[in-house]
Amino acid sequence: MEVLGQCSTTKARFGKLSLPHQVVDTPVFMPVGTQGTLKGLIPEQLENIGIQIILGNTYHLGHQPGEEILKQAGGLHQFMGWRRALLTDSGGFQMVSLIKLSELSEEGVKFVHPRDGAEMLLTPEKSMAIQNAIGADIMMQLDDVVTSTETNQERFKEATARSVRWLDRCISAHKRTDQFLFPIIQGGLDEELRKQCLHEMTARPVPGFAVGGLSGGECKDDFWKMVTVSTDGLPKDKPRYLMGVGYAADLIMCVALGCDMFDCVFPTRTARFGSALVPTGQLQLKNVSYATDMSPIQNDCTCTTCRTYTRAYLHLLFRTSHPSACHMVTVHNLMYQFTLMRKIREAISEDKFPEFIKTSYLQLFGNPSKYPSWAVDAFASVGVNLK
Repeated sequence: MEVLGQCSTTKARFGKLSLPHQVVDTPVFMPVGTQGTLKGLIPEQLENIGIQIILGNTYHLGHQPGEEILKQAGGLHQFMGWRRALLTDSGGFQMVSLIKLSELSEEGVKFVHPRDGAEMLLTPEKSMAIQNAIGADIMMQLDDVVTSTETNQERFKEATARSVRWLDRCISAHKRTDQFLFPIIQGGLDEELRKQCLHEMTARPVPGFAVGGLSGGECKDDFWKMVTVSTDGLPKDKPRYLMGVGYAADLIMCVALGCDMFDCVFPTRTARFGSALVPTGQLQLKNVSYATDMSPIQNDCTCTTCRTYTRAYLHLLFRTSHPSACHMVTVHNLMYQFTLMRKIREAISEDKFPEFIKTSYLQLFGNPSKYPSWAVDAFASVGVNLK
């Protein structure tokens, strides 16, 4: 990763990440296309918005269409018609999301698929084989994932040590030179355990790092402190990917704490429930108050939805359960996220990021008295007095 500049106050930086299919501007938000698609959108629409990199999920793609079909198709890029960068999760997160349908051992994790009951033993070697078949520009190691709200500290110690061992197995099993393999920093909410994991994983010859084991329901004070511990221990010349973060307030804060890459289902999933993202938060377009509102979702937004349709029209589509409603709001929400990250990069490049933080938080929360204490403390840790 080429770091082009850094904020003189915070740990924020901007740069370019050169990948086989795309040079990605960072900091970047990456939309999630779990099964090789973002619901309701085609790749051309993502390109028109400006999206440079999206996600796929190894477990779900390994189940359907499966490794062999992906090989026959020439990889996921060819299969889905996406010309830009891809990142794949390893399948480790399903150890949390499908915990009642999984069985963990040192060999790997055995899943029972929730829909058809099919069994899959996902080992580090199998995860690498599926991800090599997918052909994503960036692939994740298989890690032992524990929900951040787990109370058994011994389980965190076991998972962290196993994640290091599984990383070594992933490195050995990785068969392609045109895919970047990232380790995933674990350690739960234990600062020393996370530092141990950082020490081990940064000693491996890898091109970048993911920060995992967070955004799972832990309190925000613990969250930001573990993000800080993680970025403090990572190399300055390699990308830092914070997994599972997508709210605007969190994105701005975690860029300030030194993260470069983010993903989350939030902007696309919330669109399907009628919520449109705007600088002041969210608009719930199903609310009757929008039935006669002839303004666009956001006046200064350049997406096709805002250029063409009114809140009243979108309200009608949601009220009648028309599938195009989800599509239109998804387009807007992705443009909102893309524009937010572009403005963050511009603010860092102009060394005006602290001012951008204050303006954005005032828009989001309306009044400094409403700022959450965790955000105030997090920004103070990097030299920004939010109030």
